[in-house]
Amino acid sequence: MSFSSLPGSFSSSSSSVHLLQPYGWDADREAEFVPFARQGLLPGRVVRVDRGLCDVITPVGTVRADTEFVVPRDPMKVVCTGDWVAVDPEGSSPRYVRTLLPRRTAFVRSTSSKRSEGQVLATNIDHVVICVSLAAELDLGRIERFLALAMSCSTGEALLHNAADSWESGARPVVVLTKADLVPDAVTLSYLVQDVETAAPGVPVLAVSAATGDGIDVLAAVAAGGTSVLLGQSGAGKSTLANALIGEDVMDVQATRDVDGKGRHTTTTRNLLALPGGGVLIDTPGLRGVGLWDAQTGVGQVFAEIEELAGRCRFHDCAHTAEPGCAVLAALDSGELPERRLDSYRKLMRENQWIVAKTDARARAELRRDWKRKGAEGKAAMEAKRGRWA
Repeated sequence: MSFSSLPGSFSSSSSSVHLLQPYGWDADREAEFVPFARQGLLPGRVVRVDRGLCDVITPVGTVRADTEFVVPRDPMKVVCTGDWVAVDPEGSSPRYVRTLLPRRTAFVRSTSSKRSEGQVLATNIDHVVICVSLAAELDLGRIERFLALAMSCSTGEALLHNAADSWESGARPVVVLTKADLVPDAVTLSYLVQDVETAAPGVPVLAVSAATGDGIDVLAAVAAGGTSVLLGQSGAGKSTLANALIGEDVMDVQATRDVDGKGRHTTTTRNLLALPGGGVLIDTPGLRGVGLWDAQTGVGQVFAEIEELAGRCRFHDCAHTAEPGCAVLAALDSGELPERRLDSYRKLMRENQWIVAKTDARARAELRRDWKRKGAEGKAAMEAKRGRWA
């Protein structure tokens, strides 16, 4: 059924529908919207949210709408840039967003508050573009953290992918090394790319320069395949990259500090933009903190080699600390597994376990049992030492 057969709705063959097509409107979305079209509502995609109001691109143009009717108790279900929504028709004053359409994916991080809450940064995304500036020293641990979240892109109800099918049905991560023109030579740049590829196995790593245009065409081809979100710290060059992809200066940019290559928050809201070569781009403010949120699957994918080694350990619940027959420690001793990778894996797994335990009573109980077990083992070890000294 198309909208042309519904009373009071716009025709699917009309030019107005084409306003939504560059923003990702497709046959599946049309089918999802049928019951709302019967109510006389308009479909739209949220391009910006600001203090309870949002800008929505609809078949009749961009409208300003209030989100009051969809303010839930669950912070994971607030209106977000990238959402497909149903809004009041023309003539309504004030105009409201009436409902959210189902999210296919959502990029979520843990909030900085002490409460157990997640913050949705972008929704309905196909590519997570992790921007890393080459103007500063590479932080591989931070890249791994971003990747763990990217590979755990979920609907908020269930992960859209698992370790078996990689990220085939969820958002695909891409690492983009920006400001490549600041690297003195091609050999050094090649080594930097290789370092990141080691920290991001199986993930495309692109070196680009908005100043010279190098690599922009490759990134544009990736972005043309759906909705991409730009993520990274302030000063990573996200807004400059967005301008390069769009072909004009639509996003404000500021110079980074020469001391450490860091920037100020030029972008203060998340903005959704249609790209001239196809695809949709969501630019986001710089992230100071990147807290994990239910990212165990993502961590497992980022550190797939450690997960594979863990499967060879003698004990299925091996903690990879001092257990006999531990394949992970054996790989560490032989040099097959870098110590930095194992330290990063342990850190992210501990953090994710703590986040999950905040909201899951069973996980909290397991965490307490683990603490008690480790405490008992440490006490026994100390008593054994005292016995030898006596």
